Amino acid sequence: MQIRIYLILIFGLTFVSCNEDSKIEKEIANIEVDFVLERFDLAELNAEPSNLQGLKQTYPYLFSKHTPDSIWVNRLNDTLQREILEEVNTVFKDFKTTEKELTQMFQHIKYYDKVFSTPKVVTLTNFVQYRNKVIVTDTIALIALDNYLGNTHRFYVDGGIPQYLAENFNETQIVANLADEYAKKYASQSNRKTFLDEMVYFGKLLYFKDVIIPFKTDAEKIGYSEDHIKWAEANENQIWSYFVEKELLYSTDSEIPNRFIADAPFSKFYLDLDNESPGRLGQYIGWQIVKAYADKSGEDLMTILQKEPEEIFRKSKFKPKK
Repeated sequence: MQIRIYLILIFGLTFVSCNEDSKIEKEIANIEVDFVLERFDLAELNAEPSNLQGLKQTYPYLFSKHTPDSIWVNRLNDTLQREILEEVNTVFKDFKTTEKELTQMFQHIKYYDKVFSTPKVVTLTNFVQYRNKVIVTDTIALIALDNYLGNTHRFYVDGGIPQYLAENFNETQIVANLADEYAKKYASQSNRKTFLDEMVYFGKLLYFKDVIIPFKTDAEKIGYSEDHIKWAEANENQIWSYFVEKELLYSTDSEIPNRFIADAPFSKFYLDLDNESPGRLGQYIGWQIVKAYADKSGEDLMTILQKEPEEIFRKSKFKPKK
């Protein structure tokens, strides 16, 4: 009888929680969001050096006064740049899916940050400088589309970009990458000295995505394949046990984040299972810690992003899935 009552209570709480989430999502869907999308990549594709002054007048925020016109003339005449622009035009003739996701993301940010001002969104190219795929400021969001042509595109294969990085060079990652940059603007943490500090920090960024882009899968949020997210979920208990048994949580050894936080083809336990594992498993575990804290505390997103890692860890009472 007690077990039955317990199950009914759990079901009831879950039902209430789902109803509350559904109510919030309906409110968010009604938020007015108007943003300007400017395709500088298309404007550049159709421009000649003689049109440079017109480009500068239309897109003044992209032209530094410290850059001489000769640099831009050379760019407009550059055959590689022309090839990149043509490939981008082929892949991104239809941008409607990403536009819809951008609208949803901005609606969610506006719900949790009442003073958020929707930025101008500008698409361009940057010679596949994948460390700067997207850039966000208070007024503008830049998206370098040549970094999202598809993970097997010849630019990446022939360019020698590691496959584990190129795996995320797809259109589905555009909004996830933008959400990550916005998360960094909101997340605050005075301590980032220990492995636990780093795990919780990146956990905050991923939890931000849970709330702001709930229409994305967990795999898309963290940039894993479906197989890798399943591997992380299935091995969560073993990963956590390793971190605890090796006394890594409060380690300040800079090598630990390199093994479990930084981009890599796999995580480095120095065990036979390494090649099966995805990289950044420290981020994944940090994500689970922050989610556990959020569930227990009931605090809003912006409050959680300001909490210190030790408080989040202690109050989360985190227990990995078995």
